Amino acid sequence: QVQLVESGGGLVQPGGSLRLSCAASGSISSIGTVGWYRQAPGPQRELVATITRDGSTKYAASVKGRFTISRDNAKNTVYLQMNSLKPEDTAVYRCNAFIKSPGRIGEYWGQGTQVSVSS
Repeated sequence: QVQLVESGGGLVQPGGSLRLSCAASGSISSIGTVGWYRQAPGPQRELVATITRDGSTKYAASVKGRFTISRDNAKNTVYLQMNSLKPEDTAVYRCNAFIKSPGRIGEYWGQGTQVSVSS
């Protein structure tokens, strides 16, 4: 059973920083591309950043220059460093990953972690 668990969310003032973690556990052979998504109240979900297994990254225009995605393949963990946070960054952040296990490749989601930016 493969699981993704996010952590690191919380309440922070505008201009502050948070680091989110997305840790994968279970029977894992390898982890491919991982993405961080966020969803504020409403139907729209936004792709914030992605990182491939070899470390290539992409960012949404709204976070470029402020957020940094990274990964530690030895720890099966992906991070999202968020700096210069703004109130509009408030959302539930979830990670998504394509994970290879013995006998299958699946797409997995974490449960989400709340990030609130407010003074």
